[in-house]
Amino acid sequence: MNEQKTTATRSLLPEPTLRRLPWYLSYVGMLENKGVGTVSSTQISKELNVDASQIAKDLSFLNIKGKTRIGYDVPTLRRSLVEFLGFECSHNAVVIGSGSLGRALMQDAGLAQYGLSIVAGFDVNPAIVGTKVCGIPIYDISELKARLEKLHVGIAILSVPVEHSQRVADLAIASGIEAIWNFTPYRIKAPQHIALANTSIYAHLAIMYNRMSHGTK
Repeated sequence: MNEQKTTATRSLLPEPTLRRLPWYLSYVGMLENKGVGTVSSTQISKELNVDASQIAKDLSFLNIKGKTRIGYDVPTLRRSLVEFLGFECSHNAVVIGSGSLGRALMQDAGLAQYGLSIVAGFDVNPAIVGTKVCGIPIYDISELKARLEKLHVGIAILSVPVEHSQRVADLAIASGIEAIWNFTPYRIKAPQHIALANTSIYAHLAIMYNRMSHGTK
């Protein structure tokens, strides 16, 4: 059966599936760069340690189907994943909290490959405000709402001290932000219409340390 363009609605996908799709994209992207034409779910399974039946089920949500005994066409699969995940579009974002972590994110050129364009940083530190990181200007937090309107920004990346997390999130939402990527260890609250992604590096450290101490993989 020939592969089809994705027509699935993003909101219908289970979150675990949505988390796995970028793994598949990274792998098939590498295959395309090597000139590989087709790939089976079994091959993807061996490389990513995800059950082959789960991979087929994940891709079926996007109406992506492979050919019997041949597999998926690599260029078509990659394009379908990129389009579905929204990586082909540019999404403007700002970093709120331009300390070490915030500055590292502003310096990460790889984010642009996934459609994230950081256009400004914000902080309260006078030593930081008015400077630039990789050409990205850092403004005082008091300018947040006005700058967001001019820059057409929908995403705020939070990397502020934990005690300021909720207050800054509330400020970003009141300023018109549609989505928050939270890098603080605090579990912030947001209205239902706000897209919220929590990425606590400390939580992952806790998991890693715990598994190391118990001798598990």
